[in-house]
Order: sequence, then structure tokens, then C-alpha cells
Amino acid sequence: MEPTADDAQESNLELARALGEATGGEERLTVGQARRLAGLAGRSARTAGARAVASGRWLADVAVDVPAHIPVRDLATLRIHHDGLSGAYLARPLIRNASLTSAAVGASTGALAAASEANPATWATLPLELAIETLIVVGVEMKLAGELHEAAGYQVAHDLRAHGPLLARAWSETRGIDPSELARLARPGGTGMVAQTASEILGRSARDQLTLQIRRRLMRRAGRNTVTFVPLMAGAVAGGELNRRATRRFGVAMARTLGIPPP
Repeated sequence: MEPTADDAQESNLELARALGEATGGEERLTVGQARRLAGLAGRSARTAGARAVASGRWLADVAVDVPAHIPVRDLATLRIHHDGLSGAYLARPLIRNASLTSAAVGASTGALAAASEANPATWATLPLELAIETLIVVGVEMKLAGELHEAAGYQVAHDLRAHGPLLARAWSETRGIDPSELARLARPGGTGMVAQTASEILGRSARDQLTLQIRRRLMRRAGRNTVTFVPLMAGAVAGGELNRRATRRFGVAMARTLGIPPP
């Protein structure tokens, strides 16, 4: 039986949830975690179909769903974790830690690639590992985007189901979420009104446009990350450094749009 659209959506959501868990902390991604994610990604990619994978549509569809499953910390929690810092002074350690996490992702994936060189039967899985690296780093940056919004005083952590697509768009455009959209998502107290979801604000055509925009950026990122698969550990080192620099550039640019450039 051919996979249905519902099957593809469910597989994508399962992978997005796992990616959200993988990017939830600041710990180094282990090779074991990378292998597990590769298994989920393989099933999701097969369900999506070769055309969706080759075009980058599959990557983009998963990426749009990832931020709804990332445990973004609210401002109070961030201040507890960072000695009471706020604003630009809080942005600095957030960007630094996210950059180091991205570097560790590149190193882990590069190490997995190096280990796989000894076994030609595993070579065919490397492009999938590259997709996983790309998605995890994007997840790290989307989490950073959410926490930079919190540092700037915009509450997005309390309802990621609603804010997820807006965070995905913020990542794709490297700019803060429009405050008017955040206001429309706010839950009014005691009025009985139901807040709009981000999908309703974006609309179907806007979501399709967002997916296309994310697809283009993801394919460029994946192309740069092919250095991860340079022979032996040289690829791990180079891939980690590329990820660190890219995430730092993203974080600094995002913080500037939010008015909290790190000092």
C-alpha cells in the first residue's frame, strides 16, 4: 500500500518531536542519538517519497513543525539559569551556548561519518545523516530565536503550538516576530475569546510560501554542511566550526532585530 498524505504528516511529526527533544538541552549530541534520529528520518523520508526528499520539500515540511516541540525557556527560567541577566546581557550567553551546541552537532555527525567509512555498506546512509545534522542545527537556532524573543520581553515560550510557525518564519527571515502578530496570539483573560493560532494568522498560502522559503535556506545550509563528510576526523572539526560560526551569525543578527545586540 502506498503511503498516504496522513502517513507522511504523522511520520514528519514523529521526527519533529524527536528533533525537538534533541535540541532541548545544551548537551553534546551523541552518536547514539544521531543514529536514532537517522532511523526516524529514514522512515519519514521513505513515507514522503523520493521527489519530496530530492527537492528539499521533505526537509522544509519537517522544519516547519520542529519549533512547536522545542522546550523554549521563558524569561524567568532563563534569568535563573544565567545569574539574573536580561536583555542584551542575556543574549550574549544564549548565543554563545547555542553556537557551541551547533558545533557539537557537526562534530558528532562528522564522527559518525568517519566511523562509517570503514563499512561501505553504510555509505548510502550518509546523505540522511547530513539531513539530520541540518535539521538539528536549525532546531538549535529556532530555540535560540525563541529564547532571544523572551530575553527581549516577547513571550513566546508559553504556547509553542501557536507560536511555532511564527518562530519558523523568524528563523527563515532572521528577524523578530512582528509584535502585532504576537498580540493577536495573546490569550485574553476572562473574555471567553479563543486566541488565533499561528497557522490561522499565516493562512494556507502564507504557510506554503514559508515552506518554500525554508526549503531554499535549508538546501543552502545542507550544501555547506557537506564538509562534515570530509574523510576522517577532519570533517568533524570543519563541520563543527562551520556550524558554530553560522549559529553565532544568526544569533547576533536576530538579537539586533529584537533590539538586544550582545555587548
